Amino acid sequence: MDLIRVATVWLSGCSGCHMSFLDLDEFLIDIADKIELVFSPVMDIKEFPENVDVVLVEGAVGYDEQIHFAQTIRKNSKVVVSFGDCAMTGNVPAMRNPLGNPNVVLTRSYIDNADENNQIPSAEGILPVLLERVRPLHEVINVDYFLPGCPPPADRIKLVVSKLLAGEKPVLEGDDLKNG
Repeated sequence: MDLIRVATVWLSGCSGCHMSFLDLDEFLIDIADKIELVFSPVMDIKEFPENVDVVLVEGAVGYDEQIHFAQTIRKNSKVVVSFGDCAMTGNVPAMRNPLGNPNVVLTRSYIDNADENNQIPSAEGILPVLLERVRPLHEVINVDYFLPGCPPPADRIKLVVSKLLAGEKPVLEGDDLKNG
């Protein structure tokens, strides 16, 4: 039996979705012999691999490198799941959008609120280049499924992952969408 190649990704967000994923507890042991985890923030792999069967993408798209990364994820993955409310709507990371230009956020963070050495870091590669607007994942790439919640509860994640691993289409409705 071929193992199902699974990845998880963390873009602009708090990692709460990954914490909820870890709350799957024994289910992770149950699926361990059915999947090959090929990329995740809990692993030390630098390049997103090819031929990924299912990827859960947590977080919004907030800076320039994440656009290219999201495109690589889509190109290399059969099924992309928008994992949690930040990926689905922008949620908390998108709270900076009404402020306008990203320089407003950088100025507030590094100059207005600094007690000492108030300056925006300017050396090449120190800060990512923020996008004018934080975007939900589906505005950057095509997404196959949406897994809502902030974070999604473990039972909801288990339902979606179980269906995907069985080659079925996950449908969330009714009680599946409560308590999350």
